[in-house]
Amino acid sequence: MTETLPTPQLDVPDFPMARTSGCPFDPPSQLRTLQKEKPLSRVRLWDGSTPWLVTRHDQLRTLLGDPRLSSDATLPGYPHRSAGSKAGEAHRRTFITMDDPEHARIRRMVTAPFAIRRMEALRPAVQTIVDDLIDALLAGPRPADLVQAFALPVPSLVICALLGVPYEDHDFFQRNTKVIVHHASAPEAVVQALEDLTDYLDELLDTKRAHPGADDLLSRLLAERVDTGGMTQRDAARMGVLLLGAGHETTANMIALGTLALLEHPDQLAALRAAEDPKPVAGAVEELLRYLTITHSGRRRVALADIEIDGATIRAGDGVILTGDAANRDPAAFPDPDRLDITRDARRHVAFGFGVHQCLGQPLARLELQVVYSTLYRRIPTLSLATDTDRLRFKHDGAVYGVYELPVTW
Repeated sequence: MTETLPTPQLDVPDFPMARTSGCPFDPPSQLRTLQKEKPLSRVRLWDGSTPWLVTRHDQLRTLLGDPRLSSDATLPGYPHRSAGSKAGEAHRRTFITMDDPEHARIRRMVTAPFAIRRMEALRPAVQTIVDDLIDALLAGPRPADLVQAFALPVPSLVICALLGVPYEDHDFFQRNTKVIVHHASAPEAVVQALEDLTDYLDELLDTKRAHPGADDLLSRLLAERVDTGGMTQRDAARMGVLLLGAGHETTANMIALGTLALLEHPDQLAALRAAEDPKPVAGAVEELLRYLTITHSGRRRVALADIEIDGATIRAGDGVILTGDAANRDPAAFPDPDRLDITRDARRHVAFGFGVHQCLGQPLARLELQVVYSTLYRRIPTLSLATDTDRLRFKHDGAVYGVYELPVTW
């Protein structure tokens, strides 16, 4: 016997849900209650729609691997994050909101530059960036905001070098990215931010065409895809907007929030600082990705056909939200899930998603976090918070979770 819930329903909770005060690293308690009592249920979004909410680890992996769930944000029933994100997704399509075979065809155009071997070759360059920023941090005033002085510049410098984007323009692209990811951004503001970024990269591609020879990702897209007729220059610019935003926003938040979590768990910080081998550091990165799950808005899908799962029927046209933050705290997948344990084997986490749409840039993110977590706390062993945790401003209002500022001293 299957259960098909009617819509609308008076007892359907709103989503996203508020985190419990004083528990900034944990998913909302209401989300955890649903996981325990009704792991597959309905929630109500900003527009009154009532998509399914998936909270269990096994359910999430099963459904993210099911081709009957579509990533196409233009389909009726797709559960948009906000009015702004709906306008942005309608304004420009990227491979992350496409289905195969179109998704696979476009994704292949940028897969090779993010391959593990190529990312590993960047380790010395990333190490230099991290060391230089720590030098500047130590030479500057105390207290310092770790977000602006370190967490944001590290991935921004790396992704700029990889794409061939001038870092001196970072204020421009960071400011526009904030508009795009913020839940409260007006639709017209999101569309304008996307257009401004696309125009900027379109003009940069013109410059690269006039001065060929650079070995960066945008130059290769221009030579190998645009000039051969594989894609238009405007599409290449849109691809660049996606990679530029994703390349700095998520990792910057993981650096800052991960540092805060470690400072709040001094035993784990001490164990990480004492690690001599790169393997424990890599393991700590996976555990922090699991524990924090900063992409806390869920993976969004819409059903193309009826799907039977665990006694329920997801009907064709139903929206589906798959919550990685709940799944990564599922006790059936990770014993004692609310404990941060950097020795845990957390490799089955879903912080980067799962299936064909899992994050393209995860090798780069892992590399950056490994270098940061193995360097920052050793070079500044007395690093500490310069304020109380409960006075920090957390990013409850965007697609990516983190802190707006992280005052530190040493």
